Amino acid sequence: MSPRQRTGVLLLASVTSLMCALDTLVVSTALTSIRADLGGDVEALEWTVNAYNLTLAVLLVPAAALGDRFGRRRVFTAGLVLFTAASAACALAPGVGTLVVARAVQGVGAAAVTALALALVAAAYPPERRGRALGILEGVTGLAVLAGPGLGGVVTDLVGWELVFWLNVPIGLVVVPLVLVVVPESRGGDAALDGAGVVLLAGTALGVVWALSRGNGAGWGSPEVLGALAGAALLGLAFVARQRRAPAPLLPGRLLRAPGFVAGNLATVGLFVSVFGGVFFYSQLLAVGLGFSPLEAGLGLMPWTSALFVLGPVGGMLADRVGNRPPLVVGLALTAVGTAWVASAAAAPGLSYGDLVPGFVVSSIGGSLAMPAAANAVLGGLGPDDVGKAAGVNSTLRELGGVLGLAVLVAVFAPFGGYADAADFLAGFVPAMAVCAGLVAAGAVAGAFVPRRRVPEPALPQGCRA
Repeated sequence: MSPRQRTGVLLLASVTSLMCALDTLVVSTALTSIRADLGGDVEALEWTVNAYNLTLAVLLVPAAALGDRFGRRRVFTAGLVLFTAASAACALAPGVGTLVVARAVQGVGAAAVTALALALVAAAYPPERRGRALGILEGVTGLAVLAGPGLGGVVTDLVGWELVFWLNVPIGLVVVPLVLVVVPESRGGDAALDGAGVVLLAGTALGVVWALSRGNGAGWGSPEVLGALAGAALLGLAFVARQRRAPAPLLPGRLLRAPGFVAGNLATVGLFVSVFGGVFFYSQLLAVGLGFSPLEAGLGLMPWTSALFVLGPVGGMLADRVGNRPPLVVGLALTAVGTAWVASAAAAPGLSYGDLVPGFVVSSIGGSLAMPAAANAVLGGLGPDDVGKAAGVNSTLRELGGVLGLAVLVAVFAPFGGYADAADFLAGFVPAMAVCAGLVAAGAVAGAFVPRRRVPEPALPQGCRA
């Protein structure tokens, strides 16, 4: 593949990943307007967010497996077409019920785009150059964290919530033909598709994500949540048993033996606890704790979000140059320190915005170093046959880790704080962020087991390559 073609793959993957990532965040700021236009109670509005996140998280690994079997470009393009069409359906929805269904379909398309964008970039670049490319992809996708809430609020205030979804349509119409022209087709090494494994894994992920998203609302001891967790456990055990005897498993044993795969994924979970927790709690800290308007809160979060776009490629280049472990461990350690700084500042009397900025900046620098290094640790030493499955697993663990971490942080927040006033909010925010810092630090410990230098791609058994 020529350098120009690689650049085209990276550009298209970055744009589409950014578009899908934005739709996890922009809708949250439009919920009030959606309720005014379409009606519906709070639980129905919650599902306009959850329906997208559920299908996205559940289908990431199956989407990657379908790409390996039928062609990554083909499945990526189909996902992009589906995402674009579902975005139009969201904008035209006559009621909340229709909007929820359209959002679920959007999530199906987003799963194919998200998992295969990572796989296409990893397959386009040789292992020694993947770090920089993944850093650019992560940096551009990180713009969703920066722009998502603010963009949703501005668009909704100036035009209407429908434009949040209409924006995806022209982008999709332009990008789809470019993908067909620029991106070469590629497949994984397994010619067969483990259909039973796809169903079992999707059911396992659905049970876990359902329980995590409903735990705080329905109660962690409720039959709904316990039943979802029990079902997920049973399906997970069945999935493991299936993988041990399947001729073309979704999660081959050679991946678990690949240097950096397990440790890199565990570090990823720790990192995305801070991402999801920060998106949820930091904006509320500025709004409730300091009385910022939505626009002021969006601008106030820039020290926490902006470094990812600027420093993400730098983190990727460092991973290529010095190995994945140093930027991963240092980055996660800095993220933990920055999070603890914010918690400490919030616990002190007379809180001001200036007290929070150093913690925001340190966390942002840490995340910028760690994010591409974590992805490169998982994918960097793999051949083209395995990057699809590995990318699907990594993308799934990002979502599950973020959802699980946020559920834990909300559970910590609830007994101590609330929204009666600033002091009530801060009483819960401080212990929640302290726990967040601890979970990120645990991710740094996992990152210490990633090989410092990229290990040459291991020889695979005959028949494992495309």
